[in-house]
Amino acid sequence: MSVDIQLDEKIKIKYKEPKNYKVVMLNDDYTPMDFVINMLMDYFKHTEETALFLTNQIHVEGSGIAGIYSYEIAEMKALEVTKQAQNNGFPLQLKLEEE
Repeated sequence: MSVDIQLDEKIKIKYKEPKNYKVVMLNDDYTPMDFVINMLMDYFKHTEETALFLTNQIHVEGSGIAGIYSYEIAEMKALEVTKQAQNNGFPLQLKLEEE
């Protein structure tokens, strides 16, 4: 005796794109603008012109978006720049914001 079973189910797989996070640089009164420009160019790969524009924006508005990345990359960049700032005696702060 054999039993044939037919299943008429369809499995739907839903994929969610991973969320992106903004790396936001915060203004302070102690970190030199040249240092901020170099961090934007070295770690976030901005051109000198864009880095200068962003540094001015951070200074005037209190913060600016250095870049937008997946969480892991955003966190790594923020930690690297914070460590570099601390090693140079600057209180530069960065934060992550969900996009």
